[in-house]
Amino acid sequence: MLAQLTLTPALPKTLNATHLLVLLPKAKVLPKDILHGDLLASILKRRDMKADELAKSPVAANAANGTLVAWAMVDFDKDTFAQQVQVRKGLQLLLEEQPKTIAIAVSGSHAQRAAELAVYGAWVNGALLPVHKKKDERKPLQKIEVYGLDVGANSFAHGSKSGRINSPLQAASNKVFDALKAQAAGNLLCRELTVLPPNELTPGQYRVRVKKLAQANGWKLEEFTMPKLRKMGAGAFVAVAQGSDPEDAAIVHLTYKHPKAKQTVALVGKGICFDTGGHNLKPSRYMHNMHEDMNGSAVTLGILLAASQQKLPVNIDCWLALAQNHISPKAYKQNDIVKALNGTSIEVMHTDAEGRMVLADTLTLASRAKPNLMIDFATLTGSMATALGARYSGVFGTTDALAQRAVNAGKQSGERLCAFPMDEDYEVALDSKVADIKQCTLDGEADHILATRFLKRFVEYDTPWLHVDLSASRCEGGLGSVASEVTGFGVGWGLRMLQEK
Repeated sequence: MLAQLTLTPALPKTLNATHLLVLLPKAKVLPKDILHGDLLASILKRRDMKADELAKSPVAANAANGTLVAWAMVDFDKDTFAQQVQVRKGLQLLLEEQPKTIAIAVSGSHAQRAAELAVYGAWVNGALLPVHKKKDERKPLQKIEVYGLDVGANSFAHGSKSGRINSPLQAASNKVFDALKAQAAGNLLCRELTVLPPNELTPGQYRVRVKKLAQANGWKLEEFTMPKLRKMGAGAFVAVAQGSDPEDAAIVHLTYKHPKAKQTVALVGKGICFDTGGHNLKPSRYMHNMHEDMNGSAVTLGILLAASQQKLPVNIDCWLALAQNHISPKAYKQNDIVKALNGTSIEVMHTDAEGRMVLADTLTLASRAKPNLMIDFATLTGSMATALGARYSGVFGTTDALAQRAVNAGKQSGERLCAFPMDEDYEVALDSKVADIKQCTLDGEADHILATRFLKRFVEYDTPWLHVDLSASRCEGGLGSVASEVTGFGVGWGLRMLQEK
C-alpha cells in the first residue's frame, strides 16, 4: 500500500511535523525564508560546510519543537538520475526512523519538479518489501504532505473522495501525481516479486499470482502450458523447462487494450524462477540470488500495471516466459539439438544459457502477433554486468534510431541505458556444424552481443525490437530514486517508452 498524498500550496513559516524534508535549489547562499534556517546555518557553520555542499551531502537535525528536519539541495542543471539521488539521500535521513508521515517543503521556480522527485522517492522507499522474520517491526510510510507547491487553488487530498479540483493548473498537478503513483505501484510490484524466495515463487505459484493480477486489473489472460507448447513445437522453451518436477512452466500472455489506442507494444519478460545452471551447475557464489532471474518478467508486469492504472492509450501484449532451470535426469544437456517454434534447430552448448532458450520461443509468439514495437527484458548475461557494472543496463535495437530513442528515454527517466552493437558479422561465432545455430559459445566473449544475435533469429516479420539486458536489476546501495538493492529498474524506462507512442 502506497502512502496517501496531500498537497498544500502555502508554505508556512513553521510546520508541526515529526519528519520534515526541506528541498532547495542548489545555490551558494541559503534563502532567507528557509524553514528552520537558523538551525541549518548553525549546522553548516559547525561542520565548516558551504551551503551548496548540501547538494552532495544533505544534513539532518532535531529542531526545538522535536521535528527531525533534513535539508537537501537539488541541482536542476544536472540530469534526472543525479537529481533522483540528491533527493533520495535527503529522504533516507528521515525514512531510517520509519515515520508514519513525512512533510516535504518545496519552493521557487522548480517546486513542481522537486515535489515530484520527493513524492516518488517517498512512495517507492516508504513501502515495505516482503521479509520472513519471526517478528516484523517495520512500519510503512502512511502519509506524505507537500507544502509550497502552488497549483493555483486550495489544498486538496490526492486520491481521496474529498479531494476537489478547483482549477486547470491543479488538475494538471493532480494528473502528474496520479501517473507517478502508478509508476511507484509498478516499481513496487516488480521488486516485491523479485525478492520472493524461490520456494514461494515457483512457476506454478507465479501463475496463480498473475491470474489474480489479471482479474484485479481486467487483463485478458492466456496460458501456453507444457503439453500445449510440446504440441506447438516450442522445443527451445520445453528443453529448459522439462528438467523441473512438477512441469508447471508456461508462457503466459496478458493483454491490456485501450479504446483509443492506435499502436500495440509487446513486452516480453524472462521469468526463470530459479536458475541452478542445469547440468552445467553454477558454483554457490553464482547460484546465490538466482531466484531473481525472473526479474525481467517482473519488470514487464510492473510496466503493465502502471500503464493500466495510468490508462495509457496504447495496447499492450505482455508475454511471460515462466520456468526453472533445474538439474535432473530429464534436464537438457550439452550437445542436445532441439528445434524451436519457428523451426530453427539449436545446438546446446551450455545449459546455463537457458534464458535465451525460453525467450526464443516467446519472442516468436510475441512477434507473430505483429506488434508495432517489441521490447524484451531479461537478466540475461554476466558479460553485460562485466561491461557495465550494476548502474546501467544494456540495450540493443533493430535500428540505430530505435536504440537511440531507448537511450534518450533512459536519460529522461533516470534509468540509464547504454546501447551496444549487434552487427551481423558477430554471428559467425554461433555457426554450428550440426544445427542451424549454436546457443552460445564456450569462451563467453561478447556473450551479451551473441545472445542478442541468437534472439534476433526468433523475431519474425521484421518487428521493431529492443532487447534490454538488466545488469542494473540489483545494485548495492540502491540506484536513482530507489534505496533498496533490488531496484525495479526498467519500469520507469518502459513507461517513458510507452508514453511516447
